Amino acid sequence: MSSIFDIASSAMNAQMVRLNTTASNLANVDTVSTTEEGAYRARNPVFKAAMVAAGATPGRVQQDAQLPGVLVQKIAQNDGPVPMRYEPTNPMANDEGYVFGSNVNAVEEMANMISASRAYQSNMEVFNTTKTLMLRTLQLGQQ
Repeated sequence: MSSIFDIASSAMNAQMVRLNTTASNLANVDTVSTTEEGAYRARNPVFKAAMVAAGATPGRVQQDAQLPGVLVQKIAQNDGPVPMRYEPTNPMANDEGYVFGSNVNAVEEMANMISASRAYQSNMEVFNTTKTLMLRTLQLGQQ
């Protein structure tokens, strides 16, 4: 049963990374740069289903047990085009009066945040249900 906790916690950790990158993207939605290369580009975590080492339990000999779980393989950068706007009065404007904005889509990021939040909540429910089942199993022995 403890393997369920390890699996659910790895998924919750992955969703926290997703929520943090989404928050970073939303925080930079209106940033501008003088150059296209310097413009903020949206970042998204890339998950990988993998076999991960089981957590060590006090008082138990740790085997090299491998359990299914979720790993964050990398944080990928969106290499899509960045918008170029003519704003000659902006202090970040280049010599021709253009600024380069971020390629973050706020609507897409909000949908991503809702999805990550619900995935996190679902894994928390798995965690709590497993805990409840374990406690009820222990109570069976008391009767």
